[in-house]
Amino acid sequence: MPTTLDQFLTPIVFVIFALAIGVLVWGYRRAKPFGKLGKLAWLQSVVLMAPWLLYFVLFSLGLSLSLPAVLILLLVSAGIYIYLGRQMREAGQAELLRQKAAQRLQNLAKDQDQGTTAGDVNATTSLEEDASPIPPEDLAIIKGIFSIDSFFATETIAYQEGAIFKGNLRTQAEEAFGKLSAKLKDLMGDKYRLFLVEGSEDRPVVVILPSSNDPQPSTLAQKNLAVVLLVATIVTTLEASAALLGFDLVDNWQRVGETVPLAIAVGIILLAHELGHLWQAKKWDVRLSWPFFLPNWQIGSFGAITRFESLLPSRNALFDVAIAGPAVGGLVSLLFLIVGLILSREDSLFQLPVQFLQGSLLVGTVAKVILGDALTKDIVAIHPLTVLGWLGLVINGLNLLPAGQLDGGRIIQAIYGRKVARRTTIATLIILGGITLFNPANPIPLYWAIVVLFLQRQLERPSLNELTEPDDTRAGLGLLALLLMLLTLIPFSPNWALRLGIGA
Repeated sequence: MPTTLDQFLTPIVFVIFALAIGVLVWGYRRAKPFGKLGKLAWLQSVVLMAPWLLYFVLFSLGLSLSLPAVLILLLVSAGIYIYLGRQMREAGQAELLRQKAAQRLQNLAKDQDQGTTAGDVNATTSLEEDASPIPPEDLAIIKGIFSIDSFFATETIAYQEGAIFKGNLRTQAEEAFGKLSAKLKDLMGDKYRLFLVEGSEDRPVVVILPSSNDPQPSTLAQKNLAVVLLVATIVTTLEASAALLGFDLVDNWQRVGETVPLAIAVGIILLAHELGHLWQAKKWDVRLSWPFFLPNWQIGSFGAITRFESLLPSRNALFDVAIAGPAVGGLVSLLFLIVGLILSREDSLFQLPVQFLQGSLLVGTVAKVILGDALTKDIVAIHPLTVLGWLGLVINGLNLLPAGQLDGGRIIQAIYGRKVARRTTIATLIILGGITLFNPANPIPLYWAIVVLFLQRQLERPSLNELTEPDDTRAGLGLLALLLMLLTLIPFSPNWALRLGIGA
């Protein structure tokens, strides 16, 4: 027998659901006359409304979603919303260019008589120059850099604030880029930048953009934010160090001195990572922003976000700068881990369940090699450097996830190109969401899904020479780095750990 509340809720739920459907149908009818742009805008509204409508319907049916499921639903919704927004911008730009071209054709039709075939060709050339944001006098000079021994341009298309030149590549990409960029600099100085990239038809194209589009230095507000995040990271690192020592720093602030050595060790790992990036950036004459550290209460920090403040000359430069941070930071962390295991004694500071060392294939294997039969006991005594080394490996491993502008995403983009990098970014987000759903007790995958989706999802802008791929040595090092990332972040299965003698 339904209760009075149930009898009341049933029509209310029906009315609300009907109103939501009505709003969606009304919105679609309003958006339809605007073509693709209107439909994309309508889809964005659907994506925003759908999670809440689904949650409301399930709630009204007496069903509930767990918090991780709700968060994943919202993350997926936000990701689709962002993707649709990108499609809207591209469609809007195409529509704007189409309108400019149509207006130009109308003007030509008014000013000229019925054209001959030659007249049509002249109209097309005039249309290209008029539609291009580059001044006609500059465009004429720029066309002079092309030749049959480097890149033979056959078509000019307006693009953003510059132009795309389609044509045929007549020599090796690196040689052609060198000739074209040198000629452009001789003729126009630093007014324009030349990009040699792969076009939408999988053929090489040259893109010319004004230097005003170059990445800009960090603003004062951004630098202030970097300082605030650094201070917050120092605080969280001290708190995480206190947690390792078995007390809460907030309640025992007078013991802050005990946390300083551990916090310094974490700081050394973070500093090594950033110095690795800076080392290769100096080599390639690339400017980096101040690091924006990501504070975390559990392990002190998840590393830092660093953006490029200048154009990258090649994919080799992108690879070298990206891999240098995790390489240097990872080596320092591995050194801490090995030294900590060597210094571990029965009276060491940390007395931990041996299952602790089953949490990483890499760490567990190294521990087994050094500690041997000591891992067959229920409790293992380890030196603090062991834990700090492991934390450093985790920090560097997380930054190697193949997504967006994380170091791993930059490595994938450098080796395999932008298309593959987009796919690995989506795959990484799906995997992080799945891990969160099936293991809600571990907040780290969800945290990184949020960081990637809202802060690091975009790929790096193309290099000046995007066509020349890194050599086999770099490709091998990149794959090795990604393998070590997996070995660091993937735990042992209980059966496999017991077979290796890690655990009783």
